[in-house]
Amino acid sequence: MTSSTPDTQPQPRRSFDIVRLLLEGRAFFALIAIIIIFSSLSPVYFSTSNFLTMSSHVAIFGLLSIGMLLVILTGGIDLSVGSTLGLTGVFAGLLMQGVPIESAGVVVYPPVWVVVILTCGLGALVGLINGVLIAWFKVPAFVATLGLLYVARGAALLLTDGLTFNNLSGSPELGNTGFDWLGFNRLFGVPVGVLILVAVAILCMLLLNRTPFGRWIYSTGGNARAAELSGVPVKRVQVTVYVLSGVCAAIAGLVLSSQLTSAGPTAGTTYELTAIAGVVIGGAALAGGRGNIRGTLLGAFVIGFLSDGLVIIGISAYWQTVFTGTVIVLAVMLNSIQYRARRKRAPTEPEQSDRPQSQHGTTQDSAALGNTTANPASQQA
Repeated sequence: MTSSTPDTQPQPRRSFDIVRLLLEGRAFFALIAIIIIFSSLSPVYFSTSNFLTMSSHVAIFGLLSIGMLLVILTGGIDLSVGSTLGLTGVFAGLLMQGVPIESAGVVVYPPVWVVVILTCGLGALVGLINGVLIAWFKVPAFVATLGLLYVARGAALLLTDGLTFNNLSGSPELGNTGFDWLGFNRLFGVPVGVLILVAVAILCMLLLNRTPFGRWIYSTGGNARAAELSGVPVKRVQVTVYVLSGVCAAIAGLVLSSQLTSAGPTAGTTYELTAIAGVVIGGAALAGGRGNIRGTLLGAFVIGFLSDGLVIIGISAYWQTVFTGTVIVLAVMLNSIQYRARRKRAPTEPEQSDRPQSQHGTTQDSAALGNTTANPASQQA
């Protein structure tokens, strides 16, 4: 006769669950901590007007970070986004100043909507060059985008002779007014730049989560060779994400130039590092295949709110660089800890993947783990 045995199943490890929660939600908790700390140090920090102002600054970093995320998800990197921002900004400023046609002896002042389309086209062209070099000529992403960083910055300097285009608000008699609307106007009390960031984020979120192309992006970053053998057009995916990154950088350049009503060739210097920081703080893996728009936006807000908070309380610009670099290092370290922990528990516990779910509502990882059989010892009477 067999006697009943007491329940020997281990109790859930609550401490581990708390650590896991803190790791996966670190960007959100970091943002809350930043708001609490700076609100206690400055009475003007915690106010609606200040949050809206800081959000308009974050819009620049957020747009760059979204484009960078698409590239990093495929296992690539784009170091040219800061220079692309500067180039597209001065290109827009050049168009707003008027395009002389020497053969006809006239100066053409294109309307703002034409300026926006042409500027986004220039950003797409820079991204296209990056994508072709990487996908078709097999140039390492770091080298290709580093080269375009210098090319785009040099082109910006050549377009302006090292000077800055000022007074981009336009003139009514020339029909080119409205450029500063992107930077200064508000809809429903929210800066237009923030609304543009929200619109771009929603579109990219739908792209990643609701389309086959989004699944191609994740699979390319997870294992490009296996994805290609499965029928994924890897080269086309790589070119497209760099084009989208260039367009996001161009939009950021338009918003920044509109906020300043001026365009200089040095705008966006080192912004590529800020974009990478936003993606990493948001929990994306630099190796590719993991990350989402929500986390990236939180990472951009962490960087923006931290930088503006340091300015408000009067911290030196040199210390701001130190704090930003420290945050980046901590984010990379926490990413390494998080993904190492996921790999360790993968044989026994389905992990929550950042990849979009299939039509049956389960991720590929959990589907693969769903066929494991129960321990025979647990089935004894």
